Amino acid sequence: MAGDSTRESDRILGDARRSLTVQRDGGTHRPARSIGRGSARLKRDNIVKRITYFVGAVFAIMVAASVAGIVLNGIGFTGVMAIALAVVVAAWVFGNFPKVKVPQRAELNRGDAKQLVGRTELWLEAQRPALPAPAADMVGKIGVQLDALGLQLDGVDQNHPAAREVRTLVGETLPEMVDSYRKIPAHLRTEKRAGATPDEQITRSLGKISEEIDHVTRQLADGALDDLAVRTRYLDYKYGDPDSPESERT
Repeated sequence: MAGDSTRESDRILGDARRSLTVQRDGGTHRPARSIGRGSARLKRDNIVKRITYFVGAVFAIMVAASVAGIVLNGIGFTGVMAIALAVVVAAWVFGNFPKVKVPQRAELNRGDAKQLVGRTELWLEAQRPALPAPAADMVGKIGVQLDALGLQLDGVDQNHPAAREVRTLVGETLPEMVDSYRKIPAHLRTEKRAGATPDEQITRSLGKISEEIDHVTRQLADGALDDLAVRTRYLDYKYGDPDSPESERT
């Protein structure tokens, strides 16, 4: 009987190792591909947390089983099955929880530049399914650009006017524009208004944001902080119109 219990214990440990590998690779249900390194880092941190919890749970289960075996002079087949079930339950729980928390719009602009970029990328990923295909593709491009922008912002004083302008563009103007589009009823998004449909307007607006992020990144790389601090071309566009995600000020 002791030999059987040993084999069962080895099998349980083997199952635990395989479950750990699954969690390290992203779990049974892998999340959608990240649009940038910032959001990927946040997802990685979440996976590490899940793995840590899972390993801790398995360790606690094994310690409890060992104590029970000493006290009861063996746990028998029923005890071994109970341990196996506990490991499976732990694998399922920590394979699904805690989930990656999608930040709220109000949270995007908090923290340093690296946090701003990561949160904005994660937020954009959550909005992407609601966007038309061309705009969704543009979100992927913006994710790559945000990574480059985040690297440049790392070397800039967070209180510098240039940094504040960038935070307005990425943490306020961009998400406000996407939110404005999402407020439009789905059946109205393909109807033309002022010469373009909301689907076309959101795609064009994201293109302008993409161009601005690229320009800002280049200026930061060149050290042109003073020029960037007074550059506000992107604010010439008004976002938040209830009928359109974009309208130009006259």
